[in-house]
Amino acid sequence: MIGLECGGMQTPPPRSTKILATLGPATDDPAVLHRLIAAGVDVVRLNYSHGKPEDQAVRVAAVRRVGESLQRHVGILADLQGPKIRIERFVGGHVELEEGAPFALDTHWPKTAGTAEVVGCAYEDLPRDVNAGDTLLLNDGAITLKVDSVRGSRVQCTVVLGGRLSDRKGINKLGGGLSAAALTDADREHLKHAVELDVDFIAISFPRSAQDMIDARELITAAGGRQALVAKIERAEALSELSAIVAASDVVMVARGDLGVEIGDAELPGWQKKIIRESREQNRMVITATQMMETMINNPIPTRAEVLDVANAVMDGTDAVMLSAETATGKYPVKTVEAMVRVCQGAEAAELVTERHAINLDSHFRETDEAIAMATSWTARHMHAQAIVALTESGATALMMSRTDTRIPIYALTQHVATLRRMALCRGVHPVPFVPTALETLKPTTEAMEMLAARGVLSSGDRVLLTKGDFTGPGGTNAMKILTAP
Repeated sequence: MIGLECGGMQTPPPRSTKILATLGPATDDPAVLHRLIAAGVDVVRLNYSHGKPEDQAVRVAAVRRVGESLQRHVGILADLQGPKIRIERFVGGHVELEEGAPFALDTHWPKTAGTAEVVGCAYEDLPRDVNAGDTLLLNDGAITLKVDSVRGSRVQCTVVLGGRLSDRKGINKLGGGLSAAALTDADREHLKHAVELDVDFIAISFPRSAQDMIDARELITAAGGRQALVAKIERAEALSELSAIVAASDVVMVARGDLGVEIGDAELPGWQKKIIRESREQNRMVITATQMMETMINNPIPTRAEVLDVANAVMDGTDAVMLSAETATGKYPVKTVEAMVRVCQGAEAAELVTERHAINLDSHFRETDEAIAMATSWTARHMHAQAIVALTESGATALMMSRTDTRIPIYALTQHVATLRRMALCRGVHPVPFVPTALETLKPTTEAMEMLAARGVLSSGDRVLLTKGDFTGPGGTNAMKILTAP
């Protein structure tokens, strides 16, 4: 995208993997936000777990201003909080739990009166969801409790793994099984607010089934929105329903924090790869998230382990890698994005990305645009084309072509701002604003090639595959052209 927006001389192919950065106090300075987006952020995340709705409105306006000044169409993702499965507060803000000591979670205990023996619980259904013998994990697994008994509002436990426990830490049940609904009353209000702000993506936390995503989409539609829907895979129960959840979503997030706690660290790497593969096979975008460069919250360089983690996700085929506290509250938000850019580019240059270019010729293509997308990808790869150009309304054709990993840049040309912002998250797809002067058969094709050549994206003699439709509207792509750049 940088090469596209600057124009001028021929530039190397743009970075394929996209970067999603969370906004927060560390990015509220307009100068920092400008540098953050200029450094390579493609999509920003609004975390509705923190701050007030009016804070998010201010951030949306700031992102739109910076995007306009940089001639970048930056996507905005609103991340809903989901159910509050948390402990309440301690008298002194924290306690030290000793291994083998008794410790209770009580839904009727006063909210600010927690001690080293008992603490309140904000999740009213906890006593109904657990039984003696279950394992509860607090603070992302840092504290482990074994349930001894359940009596009324109190869940009596023994500390298996102790340490410092502070206010409002999260609760997970090993293996899953907490029945909290994915959408709370607060989430419903925040969803309406996000639609009013005209964000591009809305993320649903802790979905258990496809129905949770269907319900959320109905709420978006009722609010007058058409936002892309993101399913955050972070419950153990979601794994058995993965295919259906992916089908009901537009984007999938590998939310490795809570998911890793519920299924255990040893199972997490394999599931990350399965989720990415399933998402791509269903033509959905996929985000890999949580602790990707966690040490850069306080340090100016990442660890080698973090570098390898990000690179591994890139090689798995993720569309985007996400930064959370690293940019929202960290000391080095811009340096973190710069480091992420370097790692993504290095992983892509290694040409070790999982191969997905083989197309099953026995497959039945359900729609014309799907057939055109697959034919274009196959032809571009075997003709060693320099670029693929998609004249698109919804971005669907560009998305489908991006799933095959031809490693040939895909330029999605569209006049629709919403499509430009949605494609900002899609791996290997580089959105370009384009309004043809006429819709005659040859006019848009000629103008698109001339514009990309003038911007330095194409060189004279480059072989280009171009897809287009004879009529406008989603699903209208029905033609592929093999062209030579002017």
